[in-house]
Amino acid sequence: MTSQTIPRVASGPAERLSHAEDALWRHHGLVPIVRTIQLRRPNVRLRLLEVGSGDPLLCIHGTVGPGGWPSLVEAMPGHRFLLLDRPGWGGSDPIDYGAHDYHEVAAEILAGVLDADGLDSASIVGTSIGDVWALSLAQRAPARVDRVVLLGGGPIVSDVERPAFIGLLASPLGALIVRLPISAGRTRSILRDSGHGPSLDAGRIPEEFIAWRVAVSNDSAAMRQERAMVRRVVAGSGWSPRLVFAPDDLAAIGQPTLMVYGSADPVGSTALWRRVVGMLPAGRLEVVDGAGHMPWFDEPARVASLVSAFLARPALESTPLGSAYAG
Repeated sequence: MTSQTIPRVASGPAERLSHAEDALWRHHGLVPIVRTIQLRRPNVRLRLLEVGSGDPLLCIHGTVGPGGWPSLVEAMPGHRFLLLDRPGWGGSDPIDYGAHDYHEVAAEILAGVLDADGLDSASIVGTSIGDVWALSLAQRAPARVDRVVLLGGGPIVSDVERPAFIGLLASPLGALIVRLPISAGRTRSILRDSGHGPSLDAGRIPEEFIAWRVAVSNDSAAMRQERAMVRRVVAGSGWSPRLVFAPDDLAAIGQPTLMVYGSADPVGSTALWRRVVGMLPAGRLEVVDGAGHMPWFDEPARVASLVSAFLARPALESTPLGSAYAG
């Protein structure tokens, strides 16, 4: 594993993306360290950003990309964030998801990251499809996971309605969409569709994030690789059985698990997530009123407080709670 500060890379698209990433982290007053990890199983090179100090939190992003994390990191001092670029994003090589069981390869990759960092275990934070990754490791390698945090809805169970954008991405038209330039206006529109309109209007989502997300779409292959993954995890009008968890799967995940769900998140509903979290032996649901799909975008201090309190809670206090918070 090698370490370096975020580099200035070659001119052109890669340089634009690197500069956008630098600017986003500087906006939040943070300078991450870049780690490059070579796994043998699967054979893939991964990029990991490390920020902060304290107990480790291994974080797995969704389709918003790894640039969604800085506002949460800023709001949660006292933790060592290990921010993984999922395969195909940032500095991580793509993999062929069709050649693997999805839960198995997700767990293998996360376990490999922990091994590379010399960690026997850590708490795992997922968002969107990153929720599936976090639960996959908890299910398949329980000794490696201290606690699980799920931020926003994700394709955890078959009842979760598939977002229209994901269906479009998987369609033949998606091949064209991921090759067309995206504008800042279109990026804001996607965020509004994800429940973040009030925060955009109030200026809580910085222009540096918008610029970074535009650069990811226009100056890297990330969305083309994401489309390749999405095509492997959808089926008909819903999700592939290879992706979602059965009730018995969830009932076997015993680690303390917190889900923070925003009431404006279009992925699922409060009633659905209350039922899903209730299947987890040590599950807890907190609902943040008015927050969208990435709830910390709208309420960073509130989400940081909920997560920090959960991580600090003694294990015996993390028994089934079935609670919900709105506010």
